[in-house]
Amino acid sequence: MDLGFFTMPIHPPGRNLTETLKEDFEFAVFADQLGYTEGLFGEHITDGAETITSSLIFIAWVLRETKNIKLGTGTVNLPNHHPAMVAAEVAMVDHMAEGRFLFGISPGGLMSDAEVFGNLDNDRTAMFVESINHILAIWEGEAPYNLKGDFWNITTEKTMISDLAQGFIAKPYQRPHPPIVVTAVAPFSKGVTAAAERGWEPISANFLQPQWVKSHWPKYVEGCENAGRPAETKNWRVAKSICVADDDAVAERYGTEPDGPYHFYYNSLFTKLKRGGRANLFKTDRNQADDDLNTETIVDQLVIRGSVNSVVDQLLAFREDIGDFGTLLYAGHDWKDKKLARRSMELMTTEVMPKINEAIK
Repeated sequence: MDLGFFTMPIHPPGRNLTETLKEDFEFAVFADQLGYTEGLFGEHITDGAETITSSLIFIAWVLRETKNIKLGTGTVNLPNHHPAMVAAEVAMVDHMAEGRFLFGISPGGLMSDAEVFGNLDNDRTAMFVESINHILAIWEGEAPYNLKGDFWNITTEKTMISDLAQGFIAKPYQRPHPPIVVTAVAPFSKGVTAAAERGWEPISANFLQPQWVKSHWPKYVEGCENAGRPAETKNWRVAKSICVADDDAVAERYGTEPDGPYHFYYNSLFTKLKRGGRANLFKTDRNQADDDLNTETIVDQLVIRGSVNSVVDQLLAFREDIGDFGTLLYAGHDWKDKKLARRSMELMTTEVMPKINEAIK
């Protein structure tokens, strides 16, 4: 099993933006130094806690200071962008990365982003599908373009100057395009099946209860079977919030305390998702009332924490429950205590993962 990371990120509102961006940058560089195989960054425009507004810009910054780690968008929220711009920018970043790039895409889940871009009442799933179809058509085709859709029409026919390459959009470094990954949030996600049918790979979110994470694999298998290709567990990424420390008591405190970064993270997500009618992600029983949920219980259920051996046991039990998967994505959280945060990342690579891989080989 490989180890990567996924960070949205979420920082307490009021923290200095310059400082949080530097912290997220250091998080990624440190992960590369430790041997994390890949890292993905979220993006949101209208959220004072989720402070990366462009995952592509952030990746371009991190690329020059990393050596081996693959970096990915987690995700580009396609309804909020023009497809031609995404096609051009992703192609450029893929060339800058020389193949160390993953293209994560989604319809976007932050309602204030949808509102600010004027698509709050639109069918954003339909926008998402049309956008990626346009992007792939640009990469697969040749200029001049003449693509028509319900939301975007893309053409350079009137202004094409072939010998000067005017009207031309670059193709990615990786051919036919970078690996495409999608974040799976809904239980029994139909999106996972549709993604698998197109050769894309799923990421199961870290804020889902294990039984809903488990529901993603059969949907992936279904999609692969529909496409006539084998479903390989190496292609399934699963994110998880983890706090490893040298002492169980320290991990328990930092991973659960009400004023800690893990509690803040889940309180932020729970509040937003409940208001948006999606509190079901945190339920262990689909008939449970929204008002019966609380942040403390959610943190207790979803944050794996403890000393090395305890975390190893919890992760192995989690894997036994949901099934085999290829990459564990360590969820990024605010570095309220930088020393503990870095130590947790370090213990994951030097002690936790070797013991897990020894146990499952």
